[in-house]
Amino acid sequence: MLDLHRIRQEPDRVREAIRVKGIGDPSLVDRLLALDATHREKLTALQAARHRLNTLSQHIGQYLREGRQAEAQPLLEENARLKETIKDLEAQTKALAEAVEALLLEIPNIPHPSVPVGHGPQDNIVLYEEGTPPKFDFTPLPHWELALRHGLIDFERGAKVAGSGFPFYVGKGARLERALIQFFLDLAVTEGGYVEMQPPLLVNAESARGTGQLPDKEDLMYVIERDALYPIPTAEVPVTNYFRDEILEEAQLPIKFCAYSPCFRREAGSYGKEVRGLNRLHQFDKVELVQFVHPELSYEALEQLREDAERPLRRLGLPYRRVLMCTAETGFTQAKKYDLEVWSPAQQRWLEVSSISNFEDFQARRARIRFRPAAGGKPQFVHTLNGSGLALPRVVAALLEHYQQADGSIRIPEALQPYTGFDHIG
Repeated sequence: MLDLHRIRQEPDRVREAIRVKGIGDPSLVDRLLALDATHREKLTALQAARHRLNTLSQHIGQYLREGRQAEAQPLLEENARLKETIKDLEAQTKALAEAVEALLLEIPNIPHPSVPVGHGPQDNIVLYEEGTPPKFDFTPLPHWELALRHGLIDFERGAKVAGSGFPFYVGKGARLERALIQFFLDLAVTEGGYVEMQPPLLVNAESARGTGQLPDKEDLMYVIERDALYPIPTAEVPVTNYFRDEILEEAQLPIKFCAYSPCFRREAGSYGKEVRGLNRLHQFDKVELVQFVHPELSYEALEQLREDAERPLRRLGLPYRRVLMCTAETGFTQAKKYDLEVWSPAQQRWLEVSSISNFEDFQARRARIRFRPAAGGKPQFVHTLNGSGLALPRVVAALLEHYQQADGSIRIPEALQPYTGFDHIG
């Protein structure tokens, strides 16, 4: 969430952030400020009433000690009335504080000045492309046909067992998936300096609020109502909440974690050819990169995190591009976001395989993650960043399509062969 003091000081900037992101209603700012003003008025009245109560208590005590009951009586009556007033004011201030926080949770992050203002994907900026799309002397097959031909992925039986978007990976398909997970984790640990962790796959509502999934993305999450738990949509949620309600030491920063997990997303409203095969799933595997950094260094960290996410694409030899997302595509929680997209030769389009984001202190405020400055002073909020390093389904799709051969076989990139134990499929 945003700093309430910042909203008081820069309401127009916050309204503009809501407008250019296209998330929420700018009138939220006015409602919030009105509630905040009322809360502060009630809080001032409460503090005055408590001060008066303390003064009364001193006078009453003095009068009673001196045997001046007649003089103490009106003060005792005022004391009783004041206690009721305080009780009422405490209830009002608590309700108002909760209402203020509820509105704060609905206000999106402010885009960084370097983020282009835009209304949709057409306004994103392609910053960089690497690699050359393959040229085939035959008609390339889409990955879902290759997967069927080689018995790698069973979409139909997955739909039978769980529903559409829950495929089985079989034989070399399962080994390829496992190899990619290990490959991505090894690169993150050995070359990126990340500490590997294995997070819980379920989180509570407080964790989902901490990273911004609630109240913004309820429709995209599965929920286990009986236990009030959510299957994670990404390892970002449990890993970021690892330090929730804690104060770190400045010397600990930066902290870098990587984690593999299955991810579960309802993807409500998804349909059409763009969801075919591995393009969009309800359950998929991903390696996540998460950083907790000093506020002054978070944009340097963002560029390093982007390099960490691009590294496996280079090693796999997949043509990819780096896209700076415009305000409307940046998302509720992000201040700045890059997407990495790989080229799908058979589908003739780019497929997103990673989003790399700086949240500044937006998530840290929600999750109350702070650090104690080495030079002293009040604890400050850390900046959090994360990125996919990488999401597997579309990487698998691009690999199958990019490395298919004229005889129907699929070559395995050299960097991945020590992990798969085979150099081709078919």
